[in-house]
Amino acid sequence: MDNTSYHLPVLLGQSIDGLNIKPDGVYVDVTFGGGGHSREILSRLEEKGRLFAFDQDKDALKNTIDDPRFTLINQNFRYMKNYLRFHGVTQVDGILADLGVSSHQFDTAGRGFSIREDGPLDMRMNPEGSLSAHDIVNQYPEDDLSSVLYKYGELRENRAVASRIMKNRPLETTMQLINVLKGFVPQARENKFYAQVFQALRIEANDEMGALEEFLMQSGAMLAPKGRLSVISYHSLEDRLVKNYMRAGNFEGEVEKDFYGNAITPLRPVNRKVIVPTNEEIAINNRARSAKLRVGEKI
Repeated sequence: MDNTSYHLPVLLGQSIDGLNIKPDGVYVDVTFGGGGHSREILSRLEEKGRLFAFDQDKDALKNTIDDPRFTLINQNFRYMKNYLRFHGVTQVDGILADLGVSSHQFDTAGRGFSIREDGPLDMRMNPEGSLSAHDIVNQYPEDDLSSVLYKYGELRENRAVASRIMKNRPLETTMQLINVLKGFVPQARENKFYAQVFQALRIEANDEMGALEEFLMQSGAMLAPKGRLSVISYHSLEDRLVKNYMRAGNFEGEVEKDFYGNAITPLRPVNRKVIVPTNEEIAINNRARSAKLRVGEKI
């Protein structure tokens, strides 16, 4: 498979540089996808180095890397700690996460992620997952659907959107949903509005925020002293969790201090400012435009 077309890695150099790789270290890429970040990590490891990768999407298994230092685990990264322990690993030197949806998932109409291609209302990152966008759109009570749209899509029109969906269901395809949503916002805002609705449904279907919180807490516990966590996020909900965890060790962002006034947190931010793609990278890969990279180091 052409791994570049599967997913063009975002902030590749900056995210791997952020790991401060030791040639004989143990590293984890929890969002393998097309394998671009994993290949860069492997290029910096020597014979004794090891890399474990996670991806819950079976399509990603086609991109596996034939390298004795590499192990690909077909699981959600929320189970990172348990699966690493199964492989005899209790501590690692660095963890990378490139959150969100891969280019392959967006471009495969049958997965239902894209607002531009007609496909089934699916949006499951793991095609064997129990909850799909179809279930949410067609089975959720109106108040629950409204809450999902507000919480995960940050939509001001959440109640009106939920009401219109209720009146027009059952809905089977992405284009049927988009047609139902027409007229809520001016044409200039339409694509962003549709993307917010799809984001909300996708996050709910995959429990992305719950999985991210579990992963971050496990990362702090799994990292060796001076180990690095490098996370690329694509929307404010993800970035807020990552920022707060790296700053305060919790998701509220409230720093707790010990008796001596020292902050109680497992990590310290490596960069004072969030890292974003250059204009040149965005010109090559438009999907990089909203990416934000944060790097933390285990204290």
